[in-house]
Amino acid sequence: MTAVLATAAVGCAAPGGLSPIHAAAGVPAPVTRVSAPVERPTAVRSTEARVVTTETRLAAAAWRSVAEDLDSEILANTSRCPAEMALVDGRVCVDRWEASLVERLPSGEVRAWSPYHPVDGHEADVRAVSRPGVTPQGYISGEQAQRACHASGKRLCAADEWERACRGPQRTRFPYGDERKSRVCNDDIRGAHPVIEVALRLGIPEERRWSDGMNQPLINQLPDSLFQTGARAECTNEYGVFDMVGNLHEWIEDQNGTFRGGFYMDTSLNGEGCSYQTTAHDFRYHDYSTGFRCCMDPDRVE
Repeated sequence: MTAVLATAAVGCAAPGGLSPIHAAAGVPAPVTRVSAPVERPTAVRSTEARVVTTETRLAAAAWRSVAEDLDSEILANTSRCPAEMALVDGRVCVDRWEASLVERLPSGEVRAWSPYHPVDGHEADVRAVSRPGVTPQGYISGEQAQRACHASGKRLCAADEWERACRGPQRTRFPYGDERKSRVCNDDIRGAHPVIEVALRLGIPEERRWSDGMNQPLINQLPDSLFQTGARAECTNEYGVFDMVGNLHEWIEDQNGTFRGGFYMDTSLNGEGCSYQTTAHDFRYHDYSTGFRCCMDPDRVE
């Protein structure tokens, strides 16, 4: 119980403060345009259809560039998954990078959704993508993350799938080994808590910090807060998945509400590294620290 309460003070609102705040705090939403429209897939399971989109091709090209500096064995036997996903234990495809979102406009144009804003009211317009070198999506609930995965022909990961991917083939406590190392993952903890810093900047009264302050877009734009996907290149394992400890909490498939791995201010209060999990909020909750990645079933071997 102590661990859950501690997390509420560090990375998410107390269980009673579940009402998201939608004000933009005067911070403009950055927009990155995608070069071509993307067709929305209809399949949810990889055995029904392999999703091949502009985002998938871009991620594949980026991954080939990253892989040039890594052991070629990381790429072995992953052809049963899309290029932006890793094959884990021969059983499940897991996104290599924490998810970001793209939205489809009424005109048919596709562009990146601002990772600093909730998707409340736009759930039907966005879907999940996995790419290196972009800001991952925070401010998202488990329900919204689940829907975004489904819109891309994927799903949220089950608890055992997520943990196996995080621990790697060696089943270590952290993706990189059993002993915590500084500056390997984004979990070194800022000197000032970002919610307090932003509340002071915006003049949010102290008694309302942990209710009105948790979804402010400015939080994850502060220096030394949220990193781009894959920025800590050693925060990985032999599967080639990145940032599964630190950076953002990651929702898993649990209708009661569970997120894993910790975030940039905490990867130890509710378990160490890959064993970290928070169950203090329901599946509809979101704040600046909540993100996700997707899973899917691999292609069958004939």
